[in-house]
Amino acid sequence: MKRIALLPAGSVSHEAVDYLLGNEPVELIHYKLISDVFMAVVQGKADYAVIPVENTIEGSVSLHMDWLVNEVDIPMRAEWVYPSIQNLVGRQEEFVGEDGNLDFSKIRKVLSHPVAIAQCRTFISEHLLNAELENASSTAEGAAQAAAHPESGWAAFSTRLGAERYGLDVLAERVTDHDNNYTRFVLIGPERINLDKHSEHEKTSMQVILPEDYAGALHQVLSAFAWRRLNLSRIESRPTKKKLGNYYFYIDVLEAGDSVLLKAAIEEIAALGCQVRVLGSYPCFDYETEKTEAQQQ
Repeated sequence: MKRIALLPAGSVSHEAVDYLLGNEPVELIHYKLISDVFMAVVQGKADYAVIPVENTIEGSVSLHMDWLVNEVDIPMRAEWVYPSIQNLVGRQEEFVGEDGNLDFSKIRKVLSHPVAIAQCRTFISEHLLNAELENASSTAEGAAQAAAHPESGWAAFSTRLGAERYGLDVLAERVTDHDNNYTRFVLIGPERINLDKHSEHEKTSMQVILPEDYAGALHQVLSAFAWRRLNLSRIESRPTKKKLGNYYFYIDVLEAGDSVLLKAAIEEIAALGCQVRVLGSYPCFDYETEKTEAQQQ
């Protein structure tokens, strides 16, 4: 049975792995901190880890990307997207007004992951102006903290699964600013994984470090992909953490790792003096709306 490390039970990561691996015999091992999720694989406590790396609204999850590139050497084995549906959760009886309706002004504090809080700015400005916002390590941890402090006026932005796990009510559904709020997840691990799902395409992720900062250097790198008609779905600069102003480039290519064209492009980039590190070649699984909506009902 595969052991999967991920963030706490009831988090978006938990919902996402249920979506991808729901039919697989797996053991889920939950951790409070993303660093512990990574280290569980490094230390052999888990076979794979689930890592959220990008969000529609907030973009890259920088901390997680830095761990993938700088802190560990664990290949990416699969990618999928999953909707980040945040709800305002808490104990309903604490927030009922004299007229019997919910009174959000009774909420003193809202806890959640900082990315989730940023996804709910409109709802906050309209309904929670007097509430203190406090960061938690995950949306599930926010729900757990709210549940652990009854009669305190605490609530959380969390998943429906998180509310159910910690005995909270859903006070307001789908409070994110945008309906198309998705999170991209990657499954990392030392071994390839075979999933009973149809993959639409494969992707290869890599780190490219330029030999020096000179005019046209990045253009030369991109040209190696462009003239071969290799589609880059993502390119992002990140600090190398070695010197101020020194960056590497994180690149996603919509091509399998064994592609002759991709191998040739990597060889050309390396010939320019660049350091190239392949972070993984993996299948990408599309989001199936009908299936997931049926699971959530």
